Amino acid sequence: MRELLEFLARGLVEEPAAVHVEEIEEIEGEVILELEVAEDDLGRVIGRGGRVANALRAVVKAAAVPAEKRAIVDILD
Repeated sequence: MRELLEFLARGLVEEPAAVHVEEIEEIEGEVILELEVAEDDLGRVIGRGGRVANALRAVVKAAAVPAEKRAIVDILD
């Protein structure tokens, strides 16, 4: 899941080297993915009205289903 989010985010931003995803497993079966991008690319990752961010969350959530986990994407500013 971490690799998927990193791949998708790098395709959206102008500074792919600045993309960093940290995976934190808190509660059993729940994974939090913290996405960090360059300040100038934050708008690209969030999108108008949060559409891009919601799409990223939906894709990662769907990828977590076969592993029987619940994924939460947190975009850090």
